[in-house]
Amino acid sequence: MPRGRLRVYLGAAPGVGKTYDMLAEGQRRAARGTDVVIAYVEDYGRPLTRRMAEGLETVPRRTMSYRGCSFTEMDLDAVLAHHPQVALVDELAHTNVPGCRNEKRWQDVEELLEAGIDVISTVNIQHLESLNDVVEQITGIRQRETVPDDVVRRADQIELVDMSAEALRRRMAHGNIYPPERIDTALANFFRTGNLTALREIALLWAADRVEEALLRYRHDHGIQQPWGTRERVLVALSGGPEGDTLIRRAKRTASRGAGGEFLAVHVTHDDGLASASPRLLARQRALVESLGGSWQTVTGGDPAQAVLAFARQVNATQIVIGATRRSRLKGLFSRGTGETIIEGSGDDIDVYVVTHSEAAHGRFLHRHRPREEG
Repeated sequence: MPRGRLRVYLGAAPGVGKTYDMLAEGQRRAARGTDVVIAYVEDYGRPLTRRMAEGLETVPRRTMSYRGCSFTEMDLDAVLAHHPQVALVDELAHTNVPGCRNEKRWQDVEELLEAGIDVISTVNIQHLESLNDVVEQITGIRQRETVPDDVVRRADQIELVDMSAEALRRRMAHGNIYPPERIDTALANFFRTGNLTALREIALLWAADRVEEALLRYRHDHGIQQPWGTRERVLVALSGGPEGDTLIRRAKRTASRGAGGEFLAVHVTHDDGLASASPRLLARQRALVESLGGSWQTVTGGDPAQAVLAFARQVNATQIVIGATRRSRLKGLFSRGTGETIIEGSGDDIDVYVVTHSEAAHGRFLHRHRPREEG
């Protein structure tokens, strides 16, 4: 039996409309004749959300007792027995009451997917495990319910439900998110404009990275070699020399000039296994790259220039930063250096920037990529 498909509605905060959109998608599919059930939806008493659920079949919840209190959870076995084409399962990061078969709801969802049932679910960005510390630093609130990032990343579709901080605060003030007695407290704490703006940026960037992953897969699957400049991606090529710190900082500044820009560092090791750079120096430069928010990659190849170019096209780089040559004048008369080869092989789709530094041969053999003519 083929595995079911997972669709996740991702939001920056409660109230942006994830559950509403999930139910709306369920209604659209049901109208087309698809067997859709509500496996678990939490509407928090919101009238618009509750109305959107009307007409959809609901699998009754299972009542659980824990420490003298009654709780309701998704009845996983009942949903599996019904075996709908699509199950709507709210709050992917939810922790189940002790006594349930699985500790977390995302594990319940995994069972549904394995049974061949398509699942549509919801999650807020603050519930992703890797962002837990960042969210606590911003909001002062520790999220106790989390879901592993990979669970959401593996989703077949991720839909970002976006709303500005101001619009979300208005929605809160109008009583469309929390009951009246909670509104003032929420607006003064978690729903402060700064908090919501930061969470929104995190959600947008996280979603953009997932779109980028999908784009890279598409280019790979379709054999597309030339980079697509959807965002500035600056690749700094490091030989392991002392000029590396200068190149890294220049690459970071270049990437920061554009919104959403990023930078990567690559070091090429010889395929004969012989070390050509100081491991201590490389470790220090790697730490610098990561401290500046970049990513470090090591590739193996017999021709460093060709290895850098191949990697640049693989990661959809738009710019390559290299250091000015340190070769002597005599050596330059008889052979081309790595920098010259990278410049010649970059073509019209990758810009190459040659950075001068104190370790270069006085900058005498500086070659720059010819600027593109403005059309």
